[in-house]
Amino acid sequence: MAEVVLVQGAAPARTPRVAGRWPRFILRRGARLVVSLWVLVTAAFLMIHLVPGDPVRAALGLTASPETVAATRAALGLDEPLLTQYWDHIRGLFTGDLGVSITTRLPVAATLGARLAATATLAVAAFAVAVVVAIPIGAAVAVATRRGRRRHLEAAFAGTSVVIAAIPDFLIGVLLVAVFSVALHWLPVAGMAGVSSLILPVAALAAGPAAVLARITRVEMLSVLEADFVRTARAKRLSAVRINLGHALPNAVTATLTLAGLLLGSMVAGTVLVENVFAWPGLGSQIVGAIAAKDYPLVQGVVLVYGLGVLLINTLVDCVLAVLDPRSTIAEA
Repeated sequence: MAEVVLVQGAAPARTPRVAGRWPRFILRRGARLVVSLWVLVTAAFLMIHLVPGDPVRAALGLTASPETVAATRAALGLDEPLLTQYWDHIRGLFTGDLGVSITTRLPVAATLGARLAATATLAVAAFAVAVVVAIPIGAAVAVATRRGRRRHLEAAFAGTSVVIAAIPDFLIGVLLVAVFSVALHWLPVAGMAGVSSLILPVAALAAGPAAVLARITRVEMLSVLEADFVRTARAKRLSAVRINLGHALPNAVTATLTLAGLLLGSMVAGTVLVENVFAWPGLGSQIVGAIAAKDYPLVQGVVLVYGLGVLLINTLVDCVLAVLDPRSTIAEA
C-alpha cells in the first residue's frame, strides 16, 4: 500500500493509487445496486405470478360473470403471456408506472405514496431511538465493568441484551400491547393517532437493534479505554467525564454507527410485521392484504419500495465507509 504523507495541520493526503480507484468503486457499487434491484424485481414477479389462483376472480367475487372476469383480466393485461407481462412490468418501472391495483383499481404509485410516509416515520424513529439508547448504555456499562469490575453488572447486561436481541420484534410488540395497552391502559393498542400511538411500535422495532448496538458499543469502548491516548489523558489527570466522553467515546462509536447503518436496512424490512401487530397504516400492513388477494401490481410495488430502500441504505453505508477509510475500502474495488 502506498505511503501517506502527513503534513502538520492538514488532513492526510490521499494517494494517487487510492484516488484513482474512486471511479471504479462507484461503478462497481452502482452496478451491484442495479443488478440486485433487477434480481429482486424479477423474483417478486415470478413468485407472485406462479402462485396458483385467479386474482381477478378473487377480487370480483364468485358471482361475477365469466365475461366480466375476462374483460377485467384483459384490461389489466393478465391475459397476456407471462413474458409479455414481465416486459411490460419492467418497462413501466422506467416510466414510473407501477400499474393499477387489482382490488382497489387505483394506481399503485399513488397507493404506495400515501403509505410510504407512515412506514418511513416508523423506521427512522425506531433507528434514532435504538442509537440514542444503545450508545449511552453500552458506554456506561463499559466504564463500570472495565478491568473485570462489577461482574454481576456485566453478567446482567450480557444476559439481558442477548434475550432482547433474540426475541422477534413482532413478539415484543405483542408483549408491549399486553402490558401497556391491555393491562395498564397507558397507550393506544393500534392505529396512527398522534405521538402516543408511535411509542409502542417504535419500542418493538428498536428493542432488538438497540440490544445489539449496546453490546458492540461496550466491546469497542472497553478496547478504547485501554488505548495509549487514553492512558496519556489519565496521566495528565483529566477528569473521568472528559476522558470518557471527550476522548474515548468518539473513537468507540465508529463501529457502532457502521453496524447501525446496516441494521437500518433490516429495521425497514422489520416494519412489515410490526405494522400488522399495531395496525399501522404503512406499507407493511398493505402488503399482507395484497398477498392474500394476489394483487400482483400492488405486491410488486411494495416489494420494490422495500427492496430499493434496503439496497440504497447498504450502498450508502458502503460509501460512508469508503469516505472514512478510503485506503481499506477503495482498495477492494
